[in-house]
Amino acid sequence: MKKNHPENFRANNRRYIYILLGLIINLCLGSVYSWSVFRKPLEQVFKLSATESSLPYMFFLVFYAISMPLVGRVLDKFGPRMVSIVGGILVGIGWILAGFSNSLKYLVLGYGIIAGTGVGIAYGVPIAVSAKWFEDKRGFAVGLTVLGFGMSPLITAPIARKLIQIYGPLLTFRIIGVVFLIVVILLSIPLKFPFREKRTDERSKTKNDILSCSPTEMVKTKTFWALWFCFVVGTLSGLMAIGISSPVGQEIIKLSAEAAAVSVSIFAIFNGIGRPFFGWLTDKITPRFAAIFNFSLMFLASVGMFFAKEGMTLLFLITFSLLWLSLGGWLSIAPTATAQFFGTIHYSKNYGILFTGYGVGAILGNLISGKIRDIFGSYIFNFYITAILSIIGILIAFFYLKPVKNNQF
Repeated sequence: MKKNHPENFRANNRRYIYILLGLIINLCLGSVYSWSVFRKPLEQVFKLSATESSLPYMFFLVFYAISMPLVGRVLDKFGPRMVSIVGGILVGIGWILAGFSNSLKYLVLGYGIIAGTGVGIAYGVPIAVSAKWFEDKRGFAVGLTVLGFGMSPLITAPIARKLIQIYGPLLTFRIIGVVFLIVVILLSIPLKFPFREKRTDERSKTKNDILSCSPTEMVKTKTFWALWFCFVVGTLSGLMAIGISSPVGQEIIKLSAEAAAVSVSIFAIFNGIGRPFFGWLTDKITPRFAAIFNFSLMFLASVGMFFAKEGMTLLFLITFSLLWLSLGGWLSIAPTATAQFFGTIHYSKNYGILFTGYGVGAILGNLISGKIRDIFGSYIFNFYITAILSIIGILIAFFYLKPVKNNQF
């Protein structure tokens, strides 16, 4: 931050408010990670298969990822306040419309497409704000900001479960939608960027020999594609685990619906912790080695699930906690690496493009997990896939996830 400018000097001591605002906004947006609590009730109401009940969640994540690059193009023009408010309106409307659904297609439209687009619009705003206010400790600040997204199920999963028991899944959608509409709009109002936030790239260029890349320049580098593929692998495995957490607990470990919902809340703690932890780790040991460590944890968790059987609650808690931790980590590694590798001048656009990897991971993860359950009758075979993908991720990160040099173009 440019401390010699009066506006930034006054804001220096209160810049942490942007982390707090972003964290609370992300608590609302991250409720998508509580989807597994809705799956069984919706399967009963609409007579859905496992694949069908994953579709609203999948469409949510896809439109969430699709809208991110679009936001990157307008965020600097319209400012964080306006963009975040628009996103909050769509999130609330989407949840409310989902509550009036009478079939799967309307669930997909309301929850998946409209709410998913709203989250995609709003999600990147607090991240960009924190990244530009905290360029001295960017990874940690971004990690704290997205902590709310990962920790959301800790709060929203038990609340949603209780509301579903009392009112059913559809009225629960409406209640939550109204709350999100109000909260996100109100907390978006104070959001703003620091004055002349572009100034640090010249410093980083001379200090670290790293270019400030435009989106066109970025996509021509091997580093971008390595980061993109690592992001796909990390999110595919993590989102697959998140989407099946409650069903796996009930079907394989034989937990009650209530116990499975509690376990989702426990996993949310690790998803949340993974964000500031891996943000800090990325600052300390570089994105390359943070990614390798992340994939190693994912591999160990996947192998652990090979042995999961009825009654093995501790194994279930450990393995899924690691998987949620790993996904949370990628939601810090990816934005921090984008700024470190490609600079902050075009950060909003560049991270929006990278975030398409999240959408690809969401589509593949949900289609694979649902199909495997429908074909083989068990979710356990998903973990053979995540184990293999983890090894691939380690290899890509080790050989190709390196800083962009001046001669790379």
